[in-house]
Amino acid sequence: MPITPATATHTPSDGTAEPILLELVDESGATIGTAEKLAAHQPPGQLHRAFSVFLFDERGRLLLQQRALGKYHSPGVWSNTCCGHPYPGESPFAAAARRTYEELGVSPSLLAEAGTVRYNHPDPASGLVEQEYNHLFVGLVQSPVRPDADEVASTAFVTASELAERHARETFSAWFVTVLDAARPAIRELTGASAGW
Repeated sequence: MPITPATATHTPSDGTAEPILLELVDESGATIGTAEKLAAHQPPGQLHRAFSVFLFDERGRLLLQQRALGKYHSPGVWSNTCCGHPYPGESPFAAAARRTYEELGVSPSLLAEAGTVRYNHPDPASGLVEQEYNHLFVGLVQSPVRPDADEVASTAFVTASELAERHARETFSAWFVTVLDAARPAIRELTGASAGW
């Protein structure tokens, strides 16, 4: 499966480079066009389709990833299992499964839709803006992760209380709390009340 880093370009057979395009959407999530990835994140940001994945192990622990230091956006911060953008015309579900495998070397044993959330989060460190209509997914991971070092600096499985402690001392992505809170009802349904989510 091909790896598609955030700043990668597609190279057609004629040797020219094509920028990665994102789907622009309206407030209801309907596609209204496309924009080049970096341009869509320049202030004030263009509303575009995104996804966020939350995978849990059999003990109800959330798989976090620390974004690679080489990423152009939010390098080195902790975030949910996987997040990204579908290609134009690609379903959010297919994109979520694809990027989870590309970044972490693992396919979820279960992946379910968990709603959507719309947000506008400027990133003070990079000056970029996350203006996103985000499709949420929750699921299970039952195989060892094999992170791609170009995408992921580190991973950790955490309980709800361990996440609270880590969040107090580490830097997390600007969007993390928003997507976690929006996904909580589906997370609780998946993990059960005893997991504490």
